[in-house]
Amino acid sequence: MPQLFTGAAVFDGTTLTEGASLRVEDGRVAAPKSGPKSGPESGPESGPVPGDEVRLGGGILAPGFLDLQVNGAGGRMVDGSCTADMLAEMCATHAQLGATGILPTLITDTAEATANVIAAGIAAAQRQVPGFLGLHLEGPHLDPRRKGAHDPSLIRPMTEADLTRLLDAAGRLPSLMVTLAPESAAPEQIARLAAAGVIVSLGHSDCSHAQAAAAIAAGACCVTHLFNAMSQLGNRDPGLVGAALTQPVHAGLIADGIHVAPETIRVAIAASDRLFLVSDAMAAAGSTLTEFTLNNRRILRRDGRLTLEDGTLAGADLTLPRAVGVMIGFGTRPEVALSMATSRPAACLGRSDQLGHLTPGRVADMVHLSADGTLQGVWRAGQRIL
Repeated sequence: MPQLFTGAAVFDGTTLTEGASLRVEDGRVAAPKSGPKSGPESGPESGPVPGDEVRLGGGILAPGFLDLQVNGAGGRMVDGSCTADMLAEMCATHAQLGATGILPTLITDTAEATANVIAAGIAAAQRQVPGFLGLHLEGPHLDPRRKGAHDPSLIRPMTEADLTRLLDAAGRLPSLMVTLAPESAAPEQIARLAAAGVIVSLGHSDCSHAQAAAAIAAGACCVTHLFNAMSQLGNRDPGLVGAALTQPVHAGLIADGIHVAPETIRVAIAASDRLFLVSDAMAAAGSTLTEFTLNNRRILRRDGRLTLEDGTLAGADLTLPRAVGVMIGFGTRPEVALSMATSRPAACLGRSDQLGHLTPGRVADMVHLSADGTLQGVWRAGQRIL
């Protein structure tokens, strides 16, 4: 039986329409159909044919959110012990939090751990784990001057062996994002990664604007958690922030009201239409944990923050629905905030034809938000999972 979703505004990935309805058939968004006219005239009339009606009671129905930076969930981190089953559990946990598609993210680790996570990701892809979009490898090829919560003892320049491993993974994963610093990877290496389909993202870098521009010219197309752990916008050297806001690249943003000030976010929104939201979630996501470990270091969960014992921010205690709410609270138009969790990350992945939209033929991965932004429901391929 077709489903007809009514009673909420519908955001299709670009446009927010009040008083709309959405028809789903066989797990995909269907074009509205017409029913017979009542009365003496025959022929079609506008309006969808009733099916199994799902009345939502206000709020917004939107594409399932896409999170391209997810370090863990349910008490587990993405690390060298990961298996395809663990990745599947993380995908399921984040779906319950509103992200129907994620890139599980490995924070700077050893070459062996990286190889193990890649193997788990390939296995998850072969199993077609629901919600698994690929992997994000955040490091280890970073700048220790901008290490953030990454273990400086594990940060190192990219070698030919590293490059070979990444090129092989790119051909076996649905998507592969790699965060690196221009100081730790040569333009030639960036070019080879980009040519293989890797989404090269610049981050944890103290590079100059010129270095960032050279990396972008070589093929880098994204910037990781804009403003955090990078060279800032200066009056004579615009740094990596300046490159992110003036070059044709996407950029992730942690909108928890802690990582980036609202005034700074407003400047970024005015400068770029390629910003997208990330949770930068850690093991605490979807759990009641008050602390966990990262590379054998304690991470504390206090007052909406995740920090090392010295107070350094270590990821975020955030979901994408809350990030959307924070953005709207900062004055962002709802359709822009929603696009930052749906169509924009899909564009960053180069998968706008598959993800981030509710238009006829697309898989009906959806979220329902109440008027105050609270997550009310999640559907995967038209089937309710929350």
